Amino acid sequence: MFYCCGITDKGSVRENNEDAFLINRIVMSSAEMESNVSAPMIAAVADGVGGEASGEVASRMALELLSGLKPSAKTDYEKKILSVHNSLKRYGITHNTENMQTTLCALAVDDKGNAVMINAGDSRMYRYRGGNIKQLSRDQSLVQMLYDQGIITGEEKRNHAKKNVIFPVLGSLSEDPKPQIMPIEGGFLHGDVILMCSDGLSDSLTNGEFEDILAQPKKLPKRLADLVERAIKNGSRDNITAVAVTCFSDK
Repeated sequence: MFYCCGITDKGSVRENNEDAFLINRIVMSSAEMESNVSAPMIAAVADGVGGEASGEVASRMALELLSGLKPSAKTDYEKKILSVHNSLKRYGITHNTENMQTTLCALAVDDKGNAVMINAGDSRMYRYRGGNIKQLSRDQSLVQMLYDQGIITGEEKRNHAKKNVIFPVLGSLSEDPKPQIMPIEGGFLHGDVILMCSDGLSDSLTNGEFEDILAQPKKLPKRLADLVERAIKNGSRDNITAVAVTCFSDK
């Protein structure tokens, strides 16, 4: 059994919310949710790409297409993600909203408890364990590539003018995405919190701020709300969405 909770907020700058999240077959693009979920299960965050057509449609549609997935040892995750990607492209062309795109960061757990990370774009997955937070996903972005090549520093990466340039994501007309799909590094253990979030959160908090808030003796939904509040106070200019999953009831 897993305990999941999620929150999404349009933030203090954007007029609409292009983010959405998925928990237990339910897709949300506003408010909060919590649920106890049995494996097989999938939880995810999607961030409609700003500046493109109908980002809010893309994020919600991608998650709705994933919502019926029942992960198993036989699941071909890459095939499923590319199927969602192609559905977004076809929908955009048919409805004159071409090039509607979205990131995706998802946690899939099969009926044997094996956990897999799926990532396309710059939404993120973290694991909070023993008071420490670690990023598990790798940003599919220009600044991440420049950082990996040693061209820019970690501080330059955080404030780079091109930080919003990401590699092809779901719905892209220019190129198919190359999703990062891999088992959760170090496993998913009792007491862990797996956190998925859009860049409206991750770009506005330091690891220390994540750790300070997640360490608080509060119910998990309240800690997520505190993360969102801190991001807004820190000047986040984007929509903010987070989903947390634990291996036990953390209410």
